[in-house]
Amino acid sequence: MSASKGNLKPGQAAPASGQYPIVGPRGGDTGKERTAIQGRPLPPTPKPGQTYGKPDRTHNGAGTGSRKK
Repeated sequence: MSASKGNLKPGQAAPASGQYPIVGPRGGDTGKERTAIQGRPLPPTPKPGQTYGKPDRTHNGAGTGSRKK
């Protein structure tokens, strides 16, 4: 069986900035994640057949022009 539909492959452009979990070849969680920036290619995975799951979006306000006081 292959990884779940909707997972991203290494080298694909990240649709959003955030932490992307690495998903095993059979769809299981590996417990690892990688940070990716929107529009940039996702990095290689540690092992062949792994993909990236739905990202945990980064909510730090970077690039919004707002500053905490």
